[in-house]
Amino acid sequence: MNHRTHLTASIDTAAPARALPRRALLAAALSAATAGALATLPRRASAQAAPAAAGTPLEVWKDPSCGCCQDWIDHLRAHGFAPTVHETGNTAVRKRLGLPERLGSCHTALLGGYLLEGHVPAAEVQRLLREKPQALGLAVPGMPIGSPGMDGAIYRGRRDAYDVLLVARDGSTRVFKHYAAQAGKEAA
Repeated sequence: MNHRTHLTASIDTAAPARALPRRALLAAALSAATAGALATLPRRASAQAAPAAAGTPLEVWKDPSCGCCQDWIDHLRAHGFAPTVHETGNTAVRKRLGLPERLGSCHTALLGGYLLEGHVPAAEVQRLLREKPQALGLAVPGMPIGSPGMDGAIYRGRRDAYDVLLVARDGSTRVFKHYAAQAGKEAA
C-alpha cells in the first residue's frame, strides 16, 4: 500500500471512531487559540494607551452633560496631561478637598497633590508643577469667557479678564496669573 492509499484507508476505516476526537481536538485547538488571542488584548490595549499614560496624570470630576468641562479636559490633554474623568459632578469632591464655595466652578481636578478648580489654563498648571508652592492649588472661579473650555467659536475670540488664583490651605488666595480682556470679532 503506498502512502496515499494508507492515508485514505486509515481515514476511511477510522473515520467513525476518530471523528469525534478530531472534532473535539480541533475545537479545543480553536478555543485555545482564541483564548490566547484574547489574553493578549489587554496588553495590546495598554500598549496603544501608552502615549496618554505617558502624560501627567490627573483626575477630573465634572457633570456628565457639561460641554465646557470636556473642552477644558481636551485642552489639558492637548498639553500633555492624561486625565481620568469622573462624571459624577464636583460639589462633593470640592467640599471634601476643602475648597471654599466662593472659588467654585463647574469641574474640579487633582494632580500632583494639587487641586485645580475651573478653567485653569494648562500653562498655569505646568507652572504650578514646576514651582511647587505650598498651596491647596489653583482656581478660576466661575466660568470666564475666553478661558480654556470657554473659548469656543460662539464667543468669536472674546475673552473677559480673569484671574488664576493660587489657593492657600487656609482658603486665602493671591493672583497667580492675570489674563486681560480681549475684544471679540464683530458679528457679520
